[in-house]
Amino acid sequence: MARNAEFERDDFKATIQTLYENKELLAQLIESFPFSIQIYDPNGTSILVNKAMLSHFKVIDPSLIIGKYNIFKDPDILSSGFVHLVKRAFRGETVFFSDVRVPLEGITDRYQIHDMDVKALYQDISLFPVFDDENNVICVVALLINKRVYQGKEEIEKAKEYIENRWMEKFDLREMASMTGLSIAHFSKLFKRHTDVTPYEYYICYKINKIKEKLLDANLTVTQAFTACNMKYNGHSAKLFKDRVGVSPSEFRKMSFS
Repeated sequence: MARNAEFERDDFKATIQTLYENKELLAQLIESFPFSIQIYDPNGTSILVNKAMLSHFKVIDPSLIIGKYNIFKDPDILSSGFVHLVKRAFRGETVFFSDVRVPLEGITDRYQIHDMDVKALYQDISLFPVFDDENNVICVVALLINKRVYQGKEEIEKAKEYIENRWMEKFDLREMASMTGLSIAHFSKLFKRHTDVTPYEYYICYKINKIKEKLLDANLTVTQAFTACNMKYNGHSAKLFKDRVGVSPSEFRKMSFS
């Protein structure tokens, strides 16, 4: 299987080299190719990305990448320790990286992507040079093949269950994100993507619903109903209730008993 993949990469590399002089055919090939492709000039600046790559990362405008992104200035590349290997491709060697975890957080921040619903992505990445007639490197092609993709839905369901089991406790975003194995920033974005609310809003709404249940108990005062849900009854908590229910706690109780 690995051997077949190597043959396919070599065939693709040979095709790119052969078609480089025919820019129109080359552009058609790259645009129709089902895997992500990015091409860099000899200095490492992106000069082309195909539709598959834009689609995978939900980047709407290719001009956000072309002419702006430089592989040697990418902080994730610099911190990876692989810069010396990447440079080998720009010196004329073919370089292959297996099962690389894609830095999704850096990508979503860089291109202001708000609807990325992938928790983790692993790719096989091939970097190979294209030469002119004098054997000088005129560009480097990156072929990125998704190997493993993990969606975040399961982790968000776990987070919702976590909130519903611990709604009496103090809200702890850090603990919640840690439980799912995600960073706070990525967890928060993913949670809102799947639920349309922030983790804190989900927590507050769940607690308010519990308070509503307690307010139906005529043996409890409004203050006791809030206390039973581990929330002090004061101006702030009363406002939280009214903002989400539409009426004050006292009005809610009157409406329920009328």
